[in-house]
Order: sequence, then C-alpha cells, then structure tokens
Amino acid sequence: MFWVGGWRGRKAAVAGLAALTVAQLVSNGVCKQVSGRPRPPKEWIPHDEVDDRPDSSSFPSGHTAAAVAFTAAVAPTWPPAGVVCTVPAALVAVERVQSGAHYPSDVAAGAALGLVSAWPARHSPRLVLRVPR
Repeated sequence: MFWVGGWRGRKAAVAGLAALTVAQLVSNGVCKQVSGRPRPPKEWIPHDEVDDRPDSSSFPSGHTAAAVAFTAAVAPTWPPAGVVCTVPAALVAVERVQSGAHYPSDVAAGAALGLVSAWPARHSPRLVLRVPR
C-alpha cells in the first residue's frame, strides 16, 4: 500500500498503522488489564486449537480491534483499499470466535474499539497542523 499507492497509499498506510497502534495500546494495555474476563470454556470448542489460546483476558479482542482500526483508517483515504481490507478484518473477527479465543461480545467490543481508534489517527494531523488564529 505504501509503495504502490502513491501519495494516497502512503497516507492511508500511515493512518492505518497509527490507528492499529492506538487500538492495540488501548485494548491490550488498558482494557484487558482492567476486565479480567476468562476465555470461553474449553468444552465449547470442538477442535484442538483450544490449547493454543492465550492466558490473557478475553475482553476485548485485540486482534479484531487492530484489524477494524486499520480498515477504518484506510477506507476514507483510499476507498478501494478500504474495501479490500474489509474482507480480512471480517475474517479475523470470525476466526477469533471460531477458534474459541473470544466470545462474540469480545469481538464486537474489539470492533467498536477499532472504529473509535481510527478517528484520532485520521484527524490528528489536521489537529496538530492547525494554525491558531
């Protein structure tokens, strides 16, 4: 995206990475430390992936937060790339529930956190560069 998208791709990539960073810091650095929600019971998961789950709090899904934040920050700058990014972001959300790592509400909260994290990443350059009158 950064190399093939020209100025629009560079702007979208930087906004996406900034939003992803904010989402990860808030979800993993704050929310997971505060919530302490256990992962879904192993009995609910009918496959072997259940043994590979992390020990951290289940709420919210940091993977989903990062994927949605990146997509939400990229889409306004470069809409075709935003559309392409939507598919992997949705697949990440579905996989987090399917693998037994999260409850659906954890994924929904991660998606909401990702959307909120995209706003400052998209608007901070304008806020910082604004000249006072």
